Amino acid sequence: MTKILMVCLGNICRSPLAEGILRSKLPASEFLVDSSGTASYHIGNAPDRRSVKVAKKYGLDISNLKGRQFSVADFDIFDHIFAMDETNFYNIIALARHNADQDKVKLILNEIYPDQNYSVPDPYYGGKEGFENVYKMLDEACSIIADRLTMKS
Repeated sequence: MTKILMVCLGNICRSPLAEGILRSKLPASEFLVDSSGTASYHIGNAPDRRSVKVAKKYGLDISNLKGRQFSVADFDIFDHIFAMDETNFYNIIALARHNADQDKVKLILNEIYPDQNYSVPDPYYGGKEGFENVYKMLDEACSIIADRLTMKS
């Protein structure tokens, strides 16, 4: 089973959306998709209501997800780790124990724009259109990820 982790700052906006989107595109019998945050602000909390709302608009239910913090043990569990932005990318890399850990970590928008290192903007303090825009970005990136991973399996 291939295991994929989506990571943002608090694990209530971007990474739960990415988790829900990618889960919907991959067979659960072959792939495990999870999410976490680099900060401990929202451990145990449900996703932001605006993330839940935009996911529901597209037929996804992420309301049962719970925030958790990224840990070094995640390098042992997951095959692929996708960071939503450069700050979180570097926070994850700082915890890496060796090159094999680092090699698992990628910026998610590099799936759409290779080597451009674009960040998924944090919609937390923006309006509802920010969540819609983030959903569309993540949906496109997750489609590419799903296509690549299912061609390998």
